[in-house]
Amino acid sequence: MKPLNLKKLSAVALLGAGILSMPTMAAVDIVKVDGSSTVYPITEAVAEEFQIATRIKVTVGVSGTGGGFKKFCRGETVVSNASRPIKLSEIKKCKEAGIKFIELPIAYDALSVVINKKNDWAKDMTTQELKKMWEPAAQGKITKWSQVRDSWPETPLRLYGPGADSGTFDYFTEAVIEESKAIRGDFTASEDDNVLVKGVSGDKGGIGYFGLAYYEENKNLLKAVAIKNATGDFVLPGLKTIMDGSYNPLSRPLFIYLNAAMVESDPKVKKFVEFYLKHVAELSKEVGYVPFNEQEYAAISNHYKTLQTGTAYKKPEIGLSVKQILEMSAASE
Repeated sequence: MKPLNLKKLSAVALLGAGILSMPTMAAVDIVKVDGSSTVYPITEAVAEEFQIATRIKVTVGVSGTGGGFKKFCRGETVVSNASRPIKLSEIKKCKEAGIKFIELPIAYDALSVVINKKNDWAKDMTTQELKKMWEPAAQGKITKWSQVRDSWPETPLRLYGPGADSGTFDYFTEAVIEESKAIRGDFTASEDDNVLVKGVSGDKGGIGYFGLAYYEENKNLLKAVAIKNATGDFVLPGLKTIMDGSYNPLSRPLFIYLNAAMVESDPKVKKFVEFYLKHVAELSKEVGYVPFNEQEYAAISNHYKTLQTGTAYKKPEIGLSVKQILEMSAASE
């Protein structure tokens, strides 16, 4: 999670408190957002600018992607941040509650595999080696780096990663272990990326993973690992490698999900979403993510205007393009 601009945050806090000559707003004037810690920096940046421009208050919580969908499907929020697509079980809960949703990809992210600064051996890895470290069968057995690759030292291997409510956790298990939520249990898990950074940066044998923006914020404390892609090249995460598709399979789209009825009936929500789509390219890049191109954002805006509900993901899918997501969403309901 990207640390907030304290000057901006102070201004927003004052606005929200009604101190800057702003009339007190009732609870109905609050646009409520929750969900992914990975998407949080983007939505928070948009919310800050939106509040300053409109004086409409936006609250952005961090319950993780899964926790955010629970609130969204109970009708407690109108926008849900997600670092993975909505699951069939979550769709069912929303349907039972009478909530239809609009799925919008907003930017690209990359899962960055990170190691301690003193680690001078694990400069690159294959996804098979990552699987060997993290799969359920590794629990209690793969405990040294030398057990992953013979040329690596017998340094104790300690793992740090997001908890099970995280969309980053879901994507990692699907992309690397090729089975959703299948993972060894003996690792340090936290929904707070600060805990993961602290763990890996303080442990020579530590390895972890989280979103690119958070790695960019902590380059002074950690090193990224180059991951072998389908063409056999070892590639580091970054703006260029995500946009050209070479950092794969650990690149992924990020999403927001909208309560369709609230978008149609509440002018504040509609105004927020339109502001979001207008500024997300600039602000996502500003906070360390990779924006789509202009044509892709134009297609996303057109998709939003149709108010088409549903998801492109009937099952876990890795590597869909924006075009594929929108086409499949349009055909989903």
